[in-house]
Amino acid sequence: MKTDRMAATERTSLSATQEKTEKRFLRGAISILLLGIAGFLVPTKAAARLSKLLEIYFIDVEGGQATLIVSPLGESVLIDTGWAGDRDAARIETAAHDARLTRINYILITHYHSDHVGGVADLLGRMPVDIFVDHGPNAEDTDQTRAQYAAYEKAVEHAKRIRLEPNQGLPLNGMKLQVLTAAGEHITAPLPGVGEANPYCDSEAKPQADASENAQSVGILVTFGKFRFLDLGDLTKKKELELVCPNNLIGQVDLYLTTHHGMAADNPKALVWALHPRVAILNNGAHKGGSPEAWQIVHDSPGLSGFWQLHYAADTDREHNVKDDFIANLDEKADGHSIKVTAMTDGTFTVSNSRNGVWQRYWQ
Repeated sequence: MKTDRMAATERTSLSATQEKTEKRFLRGAISILLLGIAGFLVPTKAAARLSKLLEIYFIDVEGGQATLIVSPLGESVLIDTGWAGDRDAARIETAAHDARLTRINYILITHYHSDHVGGVADLLGRMPVDIFVDHGPNAEDTDQTRAQYAAYEKAVEHAKRIRLEPNQGLPLNGMKLQVLTAAGEHITAPLPGVGEANPYCDSEAKPQADASENAQSVGILVTFGKFRFLDLGDLTKKKELELVCPNNLIGQVDLYLTTHHGMAADNPKALVWALHPRVAILNNGAHKGGSPEAWQIVHDSPGLSGFWQLHYAADTDREHNVKDDFIANLDEKADGHSIKVTAMTDGTFTVSNSRNGVWQRYWQ
């Protein structure tokens, strides 16, 4: 038989339990209400992207370039479109869907070689693009590049198209995209807080002039808080050195995409070592780029913490390829695996390999 004290104790315990349950219910209801209010205040797509991360997809286009940059609010810039044909357009579309995009805001064409601009028409057949960005008219006196430029102009004849020059950029929210080189010109004053003399310049042989579209490449610096990403397209040695010799006009970067697919004599020591990248991405194909000389310069760069490749470089040796875990595509098959970078404003970023799920975080 229960005593009055025991019954009172049980009633007290039940009342306390009920009170806790009611408080939990009330907190849950308030949370749901606040989320509902936030849903009205923030557009659905923007709300879905409030991750505070900048995303960069290095898409495998078999030795060309297609680099998709997506801001935390979903603004997108695609740098180049790979080769003509369905393969590369499909791979870009897959990356865009992974980034939860239904359209691309800007396509920035670095120059008019077929491995960079060839895929424009095919991509336009798959998804809408708001604005095309380039350096202006073709400057290369070859039949192939003239034909490629004519095909590009035809593909974008009904689209909005703008030309950017050094020191200009794009009106993006939450990240900054600044043009460093375009149409053979480059910034002439150092970026804020940099401009030191470059001790590696004296060891560089005088480079030859380059009359190809490579030297016309649009080169950009993307800044997201403390995070800095450099992409110089296929810029060649003379133009690269003009950015860092005798003084380094760029400063140090966190992420460096090897210029011209990691070819030599491009990616000179005076450039790469002055940039002092924490991580480098080799944008190569199985039989394109990744030359041993350029690979070694990047590999030996002081302070380098990570080196990743889009492809195993089949025309060199094992000693001039990174470990398999850090290579997206291991053989000559068109696997289409990508490398993805997610960056935070404090300079911390993560690099991941879509082939095997291997990832590495790099702290500021």
